[in-house]
Amino acid sequence: MEEQKETIHSTNRWRFAVYIGLWAGIIWGAVKIMEHFFKFTSLPPGFLVEPFFKRSFLLSWQGYIVGWGMFILFSIFASLLYTLLLAKASGPWAGVGYGAGWWAVIFLLVGPVTGMMNWIAFMDWNTIVTEICLFLVWGLFIGYSIALEFTDERIREPFGKNVHRPEPES
Repeated sequence: MEEQKETIHSTNRWRFAVYIGLWAGIIWGAVKIMEHFFKFTSLPPGFLVEPFFKRSFLLSWQGYIVGWGMFILFSIFASLLYTLLLAKASGPWAGVGYGAGWWAVIFLLVGPVTGMMNWIAFMDWNTIVTEICLFLVWGLFIGYSIALEFTDERIREPFGKNVHRPEPES
């Protein structure tokens, strides 16, 4: 029986961060569109570009696409920043905190100052809770995906490297 040599592949952290950010933007941007479609939030999917476009455009299907694209770019940037600052953070909580931090920056500081949205005191509770939840799971997705790749979190996964993997019968 031949011995199998384990090949260790090194992941390019920046390419991986762009990949995770792209998928975070695609998945959670789609969730953002559904949130607005089902009226869970009053913010359109393109709220990140609201200072640059009229609200009537952002509420059209073209505005939804522009908003989704901007959320994807924002997610790629956020993923690169997470990789730079927190790539070695283990577990899910760093990602949840990262999402909460981004929510706070956007909804409490940058958004109201730039005109992306009203001050939080003038938002309805459904919008506030929905957006907090979206940013928490978005941050969790980015943070835990990167933690799983660049820390020892993989050893917690089932079928670790010393466990016999089941094979189909022939």
